Amino acid sequence: MPHDHSHPHGHSHGHHHGHHHHHGIDPGAGDRRVAAAVGVNLLLTVAQIVGGVLSGSVALIADAIHNLSDAISLVIAFAARRIARRPADGGMTFGYARAEVVAALVNYTTLIVIGLYLIYEAAMRLVDPPEVQGWTVVALAAVALVIDLVTVLLTLRMAKTSMNIRAAFLHNLADAASSVAVIVAGSLILLYDWRLVDPLVTLGIAGYILWHAGAEVGPVIRLLMLGAPPDIDRETVRDEMAQVPGVLGVHHVHLWQIDEARASVEAHVVVAPETQAQFPQLSRAIKSRLADRFGITHSTLEMEVPGSGCATPAHAAETA
Repeated sequence: MPHDHSHPHGHSHGHHHGHHHHHGIDPGAGDRRVAAAVGVNLLLTVAQIVGGVLSGSVALIADAIHNLSDAISLVIAFAARRIARRPADGGMTFGYARAEVVAALVNYTTLIVIGLYLIYEAAMRLVDPPEVQGWTVVALAAVALVIDLVTVLLTLRMAKTSMNIRAAFLHNLADAASSVAVIVAGSLILLYDWRLVDPLVTLGIAGYILWHAGAEVGPVIRLLMLGAPPDIDRETVRDEMAQVPGVLGVHHVHLWQIDEARASVEAHVVVAPETQAQFPQLSRAIKSRLADRFGITHSTLEMEVPGSGCATPAHAAETA
């Protein structure tokens, strides 16, 4: 009967951390939801363009273009999801997961531009209040609101765990807010001729968009700039590694996020010369601790003895 020769340190890599579907639902189901949202928005766009041409309504065509921008933000998010799942290759050794982060940056940037443009529009309308437009525009805004809410519901669950989907989600949420503004402002203007409500509500929505997009774009830029994960402190990671028995010091600690779900660490570890034979076991012990304490399953460790490489006594002293 064969014996179990597994080493006591053999549980080191802990790759069960961080590789679950961080979108909360099955990727295929998620794709179908985003595709459905794109389809709904494109149908509305076509319907509005046809209606605008037949009725001669410029407002309708303008709203159609607005909805097209929503559909485009969703197409960008959808494409990024698909690209992100491609396996790593020689050109992209870390894989393609950051495609989602790039897409989020693109969508947040356009949202910020839309927010600034709305402020400009509102300012112009404060100076020169708009002419009264018919109830048709209010009715169309109500239709657009329904479509936007359908899109928001389709993407709500995924938006909680994916910055990529969250950016497209915010595009649609901003659009839903704009539709509410058109309904409220349009109705008040038609009923009471209260012209100022339109630019005031527009300013409110622009502020809401900029506040959200400004808050959300920070973590996206941080990830692309190879920043450390916001919830993991580099010194804490270094101290944890230094506490592994046999480790004299840790330096050159680099901590960054590969994507939203996975963090990576690279470090030089100084160990006593007499423990050189135990390098593999020490390495596994450190990796196991990183996985258990921080969920970091991607680590590159360079083992050194004092005097070799960059492990000079000064280096070793400043670290542990």
